[in-house]
Amino acid sequence: MAQKKKPEKKSGEGLDRRWHLANTAFEIEVTEAEYSLMRAYEGFGRWQQECLGSVIEHALSGPENALLHIIRMHDRAKSIKDLAWMTNRDDIPNIQYSLRKLIKAGLVRRSGSGRAGVTYSATERGVAVTDHYANVRKSLLVQALSNVPDFDTRLSEAARTFELLTGIYEQVARIAATHRRVKRD
Repeated sequence: MAQKKKPEKKSGEGLDRRWHLANTAFEIEVTEAEYSLMRAYEGFGRWQQECLGSVIEHALSGPENALLHIIRMHDRAKSIKDLAWMTNRDDIPNIQYSLRKLIKAGLVRRSGSGRAGVTYSATERGVAVTDHYANVRKSLLVQALSNVPDFDTRLSEAARTFELLTGIYEQVARIAATHRRVKRD
């Protein structure tokens, strides 16, 4: 007598995924995506830090590594305004602190003067480090990702989704800031 095949269970089936941020099925999916995005961001930062750490002896964070590569992008000097805009950041004092660390490490040079005339570019050492980083990245990350079937398509879809989410988060952040409650005494 043939046994009935049991339906396969989905991962996490039977778990209560509701919490204070999510009660409906759609809220749960949004919250799960945000939670995944948060963990991916932290994992990405650790990856950047460790990959750069395998190339140079300086302790630099993931965001500092990102600034270094954006400064090097197209081998064109960038202003702090460019860097803030390209990274979607508005924490200028933190960017300035990171730039000082990159300069002290000999990876970036500051040129010009005045508010609008200062730009940052990669030094020869910065170019060598970012080239070495690119090689390590290719041999570890790109190689690992290339073994996942159809991952290029999935990455392209993810990038479009992240860009859409960035715009939505920016818009709802503006709305929230506009309607922020003022604490009254």
